[in-house]
Amino acid sequence: MAGSLVKILLIEDNLAEARLLQEFLQQADAKEFVLVHVKRLQEGLNQLRTNNYDIILLDLTLPDSQGLSSLPVLISCAPSLPIVVLTNTNDEELAVEAVREGAQDYLVKRQVNANGLVRSICYAIERKQLLETLRQVNQTLQVRVDERTAELVKANEINQFRSEFVSMLSHDIRQPLNTILLAAGLLQNNEDKLTQEKKRNHLQMIRTAIKNMAQMLDEVSLIGRADSGKFQCDLEPLDLEIFCRQLVEEAQLSLKDKNLTLVFASYGGVGEAVLDETLLRHILGNLLGNAIKYSLPNGKIQFELIGQENSVMFRFQDWGIGIPKQDQKRMFQPFQRAENVGRIPGTGLGLAIVKKCVDAHGGEIMVNSEVGVGTTFIVTLPLIKL
Repeated sequence: MAGSLVKILLIEDNLAEARLLQEFLQQADAKEFVLVHVKRLQEGLNQLRTNNYDIILLDLTLPDSQGLSSLPVLISCAPSLPIVVLTNTNDEELAVEAVREGAQDYLVKRQVNANGLVRSICYAIERKQLLETLRQVNQTLQVRVDERTAELVKANEINQFRSEFVSMLSHDIRQPLNTILLAAGLLQNNEDKLTQEKKRNHLQMIRTAIKNMAQMLDEVSLIGRADSGKFQCDLEPLDLEIFCRQLVEEAQLSLKDKNLTLVFASYGGVGEAVLDETLLRHILGNLLGNAIKYSLPNGKIQFELIGQENSVMFRFQDWGIGIPKQDQKRMFQPFQRAENVGRIPGTGLGLAIVKKCVDAHGGEIMVNSEVGVGTTFIVTLPLIKL
């Protein structure tokens, strides 16, 4: 600090004492001081808002502020500036309390001299700088501790998630595996006794079980790619009406199992659009599959393709079991299933995949559902026409 200019704000209502402090500072040889004197606390605050200072000399008895009440106001206005309080002889206890509350030092006016004043100013500035450095170091350390704590919490959550994931996947895969083993065993051990129809039924069970397992693994792979940032949207031209009708045709077998009626309609003349075929298949296939899965036997499903000026809308409505309100908030999270699904099979990944595929297109998905009444999903994707 030697040889540097030190700018001081003196808040003192006694003009004679202000002049005396000014004379003391002029006697200093090693440093150059600039003293700005104001008589009131408010004037000091105005100075701090418009000018830069290195230190504040504060009288504890001012016309507009008494005792320690000045200190928190100044600290709030200029938290990085050191403050040296000035007090009369009988105010020493008050001055010591001021130091406890944030001042760096105090001077008894009748005992101060040139050397003592300069020493106190330099000490206060150095001490405040040290405290600021320590505060910044502590703040940095706290940030690092918080970041590390968050990392550990996230790691624990990931470990728990992995454990739950492995447990759930093992459980969900076991069912189609058991089906395959059972059907294969029946075919192997009773081949001579089974009719051709029975054999076809067992083979169909095996094919369905393999398809379910492949779908589970495909969903897990898709979620993994999305979470690792490797999720890409590869756009290509698609005839949306033909694409949707193919999905409807593929769903006919599942519809027959529950005697469901699926009504498809197209409005707005969508024609060809540029979308990711694989991701769109995940979106529409999952939503159509859910509508079938959670519909009641002999029910109805409505699937609509609606062309708009700058977007395309896919609307799925069923009159099935519905989704409880409390489950609708988390239904797009992986492995989350509604509490009323009972024994209906599923991994809890379908809607999470749908959401990620919709997001990849820059679209949005909305749901309206009521338990016992049914569910409507609406997906809106930006439309790029050819």
